[in-house]
Order: sequence, then C-alpha cells, then structure tokens
Amino acid sequence: MSRKTSHGFMLCLLIVILSGMSLAQSFVLDLPDQSQRAEISQKIGITNIDIKYHRPLVKDRKIWGGLVPYGSVWRAGANENTTISFSDPVMIENQPLAAGTYGLHMIPNADEWTIIFSKNSTSWGSFTYDQAEDALRVNVKPVAADMHNALTYDFDQLTPDSTVVELEWEKVAVPFKVGVDVHSAVQASLKKQLRNLSQYTWMSWDDAATYLVTEKIAFDDALTYSNKSIQTEDRYDNEMTKANVLKALNRSDESETAKKKALDLANPLQTHLYARQLQAEKHQDEAFAIFRDNAKKHPDQWFVHTGMARIYSSQAKWDDAAKEMKLAVAAAPDSQKVYLGGLMKRLEAKEDINQ
Repeated sequence: MSRKTSHGFMLCLLIVILSGMSLAQSFVLDLPDQSQRAEISQKIGITNIDIKYHRPLVKDRKIWGGLVPYGSVWRAGANENTTISFSDPVMIENQPLAAGTYGLHMIPNADEWTIIFSKNSTSWGSFTYDQAEDALRVNVKPVAADMHNALTYDFDQLTPDSTVVELEWEKVAVPFKVGVDVHSAVQASLKKQLRNLSQYTWMSWDDAATYLVTEKIAFDDALTYSNKSIQTEDRYDNEMTKANVLKALNRSDESETAKKKALDLANPLQTHLYARQLQAEKHQDEAFAIFRDNAKKHPDQWFVHTGMARIYSSQAKWDDAAKEMKLAVAAAPDSQKVYLGGLMKRLEAKEDINQ
C-alpha cells in the first residue's frame, strides 16, 4: 500500500471512529418492541398532559411482588423512562409541581404506592434512578381493577380543572389526581397570546375579555382587553362586552352608555338576538321594547315579525301574533321554516310562545 493510499485509509478510519455514535445510530433498525410503545394525552382547560410509555404484557407471570418487586423503584412501564409532561404548573395529590417533562417512577407495595416525578426523564428504566433528582413524591392507595393484560395508562374522573391518572396492569390500578388552576393558566396564556399576531384583531381582545367576564375573574384586565378591541375596531360585539364588564365592576352608568353605543352599532339581526337574550334573562319588557324599535327601523326583515309575534302572544292577541308569524314564515330561509312552523302551531293553539 502506497504512503498516499495508507494516509487516505487512515483518514477515513479516523472519521468513522470520531463519528461512530452518529454512524451507529444511522443503522439502528426499526423492529417491533416486545413491550410496545404508546402515548396518551389529556387537555385540562388549556393545560396539556402527555404520557409516553411502553406496555409490557402479563404473559401468565406473577406481576406484583414477582416481576415487579415490592419496595423497589420501578420504571412504571418498560424500556426507557416512562415520561409525563405538563404544559403548565399542576397539583399532584394537592402538591405543586412545575410545568415540564418528568421521568415517572413508582415504588409498589401491597397497600401503598409512592409515585415519583424525576427531573431526569431520559434514562433507561430505573437502573440509574437517583432520589436527589426527585421533583416530587406522593403516596397513593392501589385499588382492585379488571384484568389488564397490557400495562395501560388512562385519564379518569375528568372535571373542568382536574383528572385522575391511572396506571392499570394485571388486576391493580394505581390512581393519582392531577389538578390545574385553569384561570391562572388562561390568564398567563392570554398575556402571551395577545403579544403575537392576535393583538391585531378586534376578535382576540374581545374573546379574552369575554372569557374573563364570563368566568367572573380579573375584571380590570377584561376592561383593558375590551378597550383594546374597541381601539382596533369599534363594533356592537366589543361594546356589548365592555358593557358587561362595566356592569361586573358596578359601574352601572358607564355600562348603560356602552350598551346604548353597542345597540347603535348593531345590525338588525344582532339587535333581535340581543332582545332574545334579554328574554332568556327574564327581562321581557326590555326585550319587547327592542323588538318594537327593530320592527320600526327594519320592517322588511323576516325575524322582526317573529319579535312582534312574541309581543302579541304575550298579550293573548292570537290573530295578530299569527299574522306576524305567517309573514316571518313566508320570508324566512328554508333552514328556519320548520322551527317557525312549530311556533305557528303553538299560536294557533292559543299557547304563548314566550313560555
């Protein structure tokens, strides 16, 4: 071999050695795992919870106190770390845990289990587990369960702000509760979202304000968001939202001013729907006044006839009510005719359609 050829061969060999890890990874084959990989996710409010794990099978083996010994740290699955991720801070069995991805380990015992959330989420199994890396430990009680041949994680007992995560394998289930402060998570998220492109649309600011006032929280922020929406584009929608926020802040006079401005900006259908909302809130007289005003301004709209029919129905003027409803049916789109036909039958039976 010539000196030049030998030099070239050694150079290639050196490159292979130095890049050995990436080269080896390039030739890792995708073959079936005996314990197959799985993922499961749940959203609580706007908080994502994700679990990634491998699913060993029972295979007629003694699992608890056998394959999985009592009193020892177990990987809560198979192969590399089982991981659990939270996009926002959560409460685990009423104990706080920061947002992040954690290695999920467990210490099984016959009558109590320890659930471990480790800051190390990239190890193989629990062989290098280090208690110093624990972010949180909680103790829970196992419960009897139906037979699960494959290890399974599930989300149970779902509420608007919590869920119970369950590991289920063989005839044992191990539950732990995850709680989320939904309002805090949403408020923090809104402050971030409203710094991106969303800040340039009136709808984003209005949606944020509507959420806060509907949930009866952070009214000052809701007012700020309402004003931002109006600054972007003044509309019926955001003026009405502002009226609701001001009402929640006990600023009644300002609320009425905003409501009047909203109705001045409203199109005929928005006006009609607002009156229907007032009816749902048992403010009949106010709703009827708006129906009358809408009918004077927009007599050719089919839905204003339904508003007048509702007024006459409340007065037991069945013929006048039926006349208005017939006009509504004749002009309404096909999608509304069945509904209006039902109202007409009720009027013909002299039944108040406002009830």
